[in-house]
Amino acid sequence: MIPPFGRLIACSALACSMTPAVAQISFTSAIGLALKNSPKVMMAQADVDKARASLATLQDAYIPNLVGGSGIGPPSYGFPLGQPSIYNITSQSLVFSYAQRDYIRAAKGVLQATTLSLKDVREAVAEDASITYLALDRDMQRQAALRDQQRFADRLVAIVQDRIDAGQDTPIDLTTARLSAAQIRLANLRADDEFAADQAHLAQLLGLPAHGLGINSTSVPAFAATAPTDQPGNNVITSPAVESAYAIARSKREIAFGDSRYLWRPQVTFQAQYSRFAKFNNLQDYYFRFQQNNFAAGVQINLPFIDAQHKAKARETDADAAHAEHEADSIRDQFFDSRLRARHTAAELSVRAEIASLDQQLAQQNLDVLLIQLNAGNGNLSGTQMTPKDEQSSRVAEREKFIAVINANFEVQQAEINLMRQNGELETWIAAALQAQPAASPKP
Repeated sequence: MIPPFGRLIACSALACSMTPAVAQISFTSAIGLALKNSPKVMMAQADVDKARASLATLQDAYIPNLVGGSGIGPPSYGFPLGQPSIYNITSQSLVFSYAQRDYIRAAKGVLQATTLSLKDVREAVAEDASITYLALDRDMQRQAALRDQQRFADRLVAIVQDRIDAGQDTPIDLTTARLSAAQIRLANLRADDEFAADQAHLAQLLGLPAHGLGINSTSVPAFAATAPTDQPGNNVITSPAVESAYAIARSKREIAFGDSRYLWRPQVTFQAQYSRFAKFNNLQDYYFRFQQNNFAAGVQINLPFIDAQHKAKARETDADAAHAEHEADSIRDQFFDSRLRARHTAAELSVRAEIASLDQQLAQQNLDVLLIQLNAGNGNLSGTQMTPKDEQSSRVAEREKFIAVINANFEVQQAEINLMRQNGELETWIAAALQAQPAASPKP
């Protein structure tokens, strides 16, 4: 069965081949392209390949090797020296070793750790791409709202200028309106800078040109409800980074155990050799039973009794394993603390977003009432006549509240994505989005 991130990469490769110079990239295609083009993912995959090769190296020590050689040389002067073979074939392998089994288990632990680390890196890249994608969506909405606000502010400045000419307002009112318009222009410039930065960062993640790169807001999947807060004593390790740290600790403990079992334990190896000797060196004249074809095979048993170097090495690896175990505990504790803070932060930001939304709704309702009063030509309950100046001021204020809602909603989404990664639910969320959205070619 193809893993969710694997299907994402396959779909993104198809989308990339169909992507024109200016295109909208769907959410799932963006995640898949980010995973496909990430150097961090490639590095983690290389670590997995290296760990798998290291495991195979230890396991293949039991498979006899086969090495050919030759010792041909000119005839020696006097008594022949050495054994000048025309060619020889040697073979050897490990038959039995107590420590080798521990080293193989350690290598399996490293492979498991690198696989978990690869998963953690994939989730980190997916989190980065998801947040950047949502940030670009936030930037586009904010730019549209700021353009409206700028238009209302400029119109307010013109209205106040007309009122000053008519003797109805003071220069202070004009300065205040112009200050508000200048502040909105500055906000526009900052929003454009953030949009360019987020667009460039997303393009870098996807391996696509930044110019014309857009997103499709409707392709973003819905967010699931926030999980309940952790209860003491009910923590379950769900982070690949934590599990990888413990796998590394178990691997180092196996190495330490293998080093401690070196002394007083036999090591058995198999050895075999075939050699065909040459006759030009006159060996047959000096050896009574000389023959050209020679073969020998057997096992060699070593039993170490005293080896101070290996004893010191065993103490070193034991301390290294203890350090790795304590380090894994520290990473686990930091993970639990971070996840708990993330859950509380997500809940707080959700309430802040609700407050900002209600504040914007209130501003919109006040604006609607004001427009009705202006159209009817009536004053408000206090008897003050509503003017176009009041209308533009209300429109500027309403857009300000709306921008606050956009920013608050993005902060909530960012916290939710971080929390899903902490809970191990990010991959499931993205996979659900991949299944819910049929593959389609990018929109030009």
